[in-house]
Amino acid sequence: MKWKLTGRYLLSVVLIVVIVIIMNIFVVIGLNIQQMASKGPLLHSQDNSAESFTRSFASEINVSPSGISITDNGKAELQNKQAWIQVLDEDGRLLYGYRVPEEAKTKYTPMDIVQTYKYVEKETLSTVFVGEKAESNYRYSYLIGFKDGYLQRYVLTYDYRVIGQTLKTGTLILIAVDGFVALCIAYIFSKKLTRPLHALINGIKQLAHKNYDVYYESKGIYKDVFHNINVLSQNLQASEQERKKLDQMKEEWIGNISHDIKTPLASIQGYAEMMKDKDYQFSIEEMRDYAEIIESKSLYLRDVIEDLNLSTRLKNKKIMLHKKNVNIVSLVRNTVIDTLNDARYAHRNIDFHCNNEVINIDVDEILIRRAVGNLIYNSIVHNDKQVAIQVEVKKSGLDVWICVEDNGKGIREEELERIFDRYYRGTNTGELHKGSGLGMAITHDIVKVHGGEVNVTSQLHHGTRIEIRLPIFLKDKPVSTG
Repeated sequence: MKWKLTGRYLLSVVLIVVIVIIMNIFVVIGLNIQQMASKGPLLHSQDNSAESFTRSFASEINVSPSGISITDNGKAELQNKQAWIQVLDEDGRLLYGYRVPEEAKTKYTPMDIVQTYKYVEKETLSTVFVGEKAESNYRYSYLIGFKDGYLQRYVLTYDYRVIGQTLKTGTLILIAVDGFVALCIAYIFSKKLTRPLHALINGIKQLAHKNYDVYYESKGIYKDVFHNINVLSQNLQASEQERKKLDQMKEEWIGNISHDIKTPLASIQGYAEMMKDKDYQFSIEEMRDYAEIIESKSLYLRDVIEDLNLSTRLKNKKIMLHKKNVNIVSLVRNTVIDTLNDARYAHRNIDFHCNNEVINIDVDEILIRRAVGNLIYNSIVHNDKQVAIQVEVKKSGLDVWICVEDNGKGIREEELERIFDRYYRGTNTGELHKGSGLGMAITHDIVKVHGGEVNVTSQLHHGTRIEIRLPIFLKDKPVSTG
C-alpha cells in the first residue's frame, strides 16, 4: 500500500506541474496574440530564410559590359519562391528587373528603399528585402519582393531597460499566479487524499474511547487500512465481550468461594464460642468431636488458600519444579488409594489399571499427585455415587499417558471448552463439591509446566475421558502455562 500512496502523491505533484506549465503556455500564446493585434504580426518562421536568400542571391546576378542579367538557376529559384527582383544603380534607378509587378517603382529614393524594407509594399503586395551586388568600383542595390501572403516582417525597436523592468514585473506576476494556481490544485488533491484519513482518525478515536462498533467500507487507496481497522474493531469487540464474561465469572466465583469460606468459618466460630462459654459443660468426647470438626474446617480453608496461591504462581510462571526420577505407576496408584481412604469416598467405584509395574519419569511428585487427584476428585463430585471411575497409566514411545475415565453424566459441548478456565464451575457440580473451583485450571497448568498436554473427550450421559500426556525426559527450560 505504501507504494500506492507514494505513487498517488507523485502523480499529484506531476499533474500540478503539468497543469501550471500548460497554463503558462496559454498565457504566452495569449500575450503573443495580443501583441500581434496591437503592434502588428510577428515575424514568420521563414523570415530568416527569406533574408538569407536575398543576401546570397548576389551570386546569381551577372554584371557585364552588355548589361545586367541573372542566371537561369536564379530565375528558377525566384519562380519557386514567388519572388521578383529589381537591380538599381547608385542613384536608385532601375537597371534590370525580372518578374517585376507593374505597380513597382522604377526610381527609388533612399527614403523609398527604407520604407519598402520596413513595411509591406502596398502597391506590389510584397514583402521586400534589400541586397547589394559589389563590383570593382561600383555597387549595385537590388530589391527582392516575396508575394507569399504568409510571409510577414515586423521591425522591432526597444529599450533594454524597459524590457528588463517588464520581464522582472512579468516574472513576479507569473510566479504569483502559478503559485496561486498550484495551491488551488494542491488543495483539491490533498482534500481527496486526506478525506479518508479523517475517517480513519475518527475510527481510531472511537476505538480509543472503547466504542468498538466501528466499520468502514474497504475501498480506495486506503482499503487495506480500513480492512485492518474493521478487523481490529471486531477483535476488540470480541475481547471486550470475553472480558465481560470473565468478569462475570470472577464475580460468581468470588461469590461462591466467599460462601464456601464463610460456611467453615461459621462452624469454626460457632464451636469455638460454645467451647469458650462457661455456661456449657462438655464432656471430653464432645470436646474432641468439636475439635475434630474445627480441624476439618481449618484444613479445608488451608486447601482453598493453597489452591489460590498455587494457581497464582502457575499463572505468573513463578513456580520452581522440584524434579526427581519417580515411578509414575506407584505415584498414581497411591493417589487412587489415598482417595479411597478418605471416608467420604470410601465406597466409590475407582479402579486402577497398568500393564507395567515400573515407569520412571522426571517430574515434580507433589504437583503431579495434585493434578491426578484433581481429575479423580472432579469425576467424583460431578457425578452420582454409582459412577465407575477408571484410572490407567501406560507408556507410549517417549511419553507417559495418565487416563481418568468415568461413565457419568458427561460434559456439554459448550462447557467442554471452558473446564480448564479459571473461576469456571460446571453445571453438574453436586453437594460434595467444595474448594476454590480452580482444580481443573491447576491441573492444566501443572501439566503444561511439565511440557505435557491435557486432552478431554466427553459425551453427554455417557461419560468423560481426560488424558494427561507427559514426556519421559523433561528438559530444563521454562514452559509457558498459558
